[in-house]
Amino acid sequence: MKSEFWHGKRVFLTGHTGFKGSWLSLWLQVLGAEIMGFALEPPTDPSLFELARVANGMTSVIGDVRELDRLQQTMRDFKPEIVIHMAAQPLVRRSYQAPVETFAINVMGTVNVLEAIRHTNSVRTVVDITSDKCYENREWVWGYRETDLLGGYDPYSGSKACAELVAATYRNSFFNPSTYSEHDVALATTRAGNVIGGGDWAADRLVPDILKALMNGESVLIRNPQATRPWQHVLEPLNGYLMLAEKLYTQGTAYGGSWNFGPDSSNIETVSWIADHLCSLWDGDLTWTRDAETNHVHENTFLKLDCSKAQTKLGWRPKLDLKTTLSWIVDWTKAYQAGYEMRHFTEEQIQHFMLFSTSTAMSPVITSQQLVAMYD
Repeated sequence: MKSEFWHGKRVFLTGHTGFKGSWLSLWLQVLGAEIMGFALEPPTDPSLFELARVANGMTSVIGDVRELDRLQQTMRDFKPEIVIHMAAQPLVRRSYQAPVETFAINVMGTVNVLEAIRHTNSVRTVVDITSDKCYENREWVWGYRETDLLGGYDPYSGSKACAELVAATYRNSFFNPSTYSEHDVALATTRAGNVIGGGDWAADRLVPDILKALMNGESVLIRNPQATRPWQHVLEPLNGYLMLAEKLYTQGTAYGGSWNFGPDSSNIETVSWIADHLCSLWDGDLTWTRDAETNHVHENTFLKLDCSKAQTKLGWRPKLDLKTTLSWIVDWTKAYQAGYEMRHFTEEQIQHFMLFSTSTAMSPVITSQQLVAMYD
């Protein structure tokens, strides 16, 4: 990623009040972009959006992507060059409780964003964030490629597969590469999952649930300790999104289509390993126990992405090993507990990630303990 590219770029970001959206909003502010966010109120209390005062460096509009007219007018008034669509109902377990809401936000919300783009002449680049769960999961031990079948057992996964089809339809019908000189819009979708980092308070997510228990001195309950996931720090896929947006902007539809952003095999671990490591990093005597509740909704036990396309064509590679990722998360959470200024702390983690993301080393040159010490 070229930092200078983003200086002064006009970026319209949906979902900016959420966990990933807040991290990306701060990163774009660090880079000097002019940002307008469009999203519902922060989905949790506390929230990274409020703690890090994300709205201070951008234009923040509270709105619903299901409301096409307001979305379209807001986008047209702002005249963005780049649109990054992140607004979503992002939780598998909630999708069972609210399937209509999930499909309305994730599918029709995507339709509305793309329709608004179609009527906003300033837009040149579109990055549409879906999910690794858009694939038809067959519990393969090898990674899914961008050409594999879409599907979805649960409403969330199904809605993300549908969102991919919506994006493909708009690309074929309105933003076709063969007529790029007429519309000047390059559109790509991205697929990533099991993203973790400081400031996530979403319900029914493993790492936030563990941290809540640790902060409260409670025993950690784990639903599926042997489930295996490819874990990655939130800044890893965000780095991929920014790199992709640059390529779409400068080289057009050659970088359209779908893209996977996931961790290396070394970052694939069981839920129990994550719980053990977080409990150890917390420096306490707390441990985890298996949740005795048996009435759990279906959740996939294994899903891995093949990221060869992003590595070969974008030069993107994950930079943080899993132990460092978890250390950064614990550091962030303890800094929050200690009353640090969390906008500054979060920006420091972004700055340090930027420094070593251009390095060939897989691990950071500055340890998480040194990062916390900067605030002492």
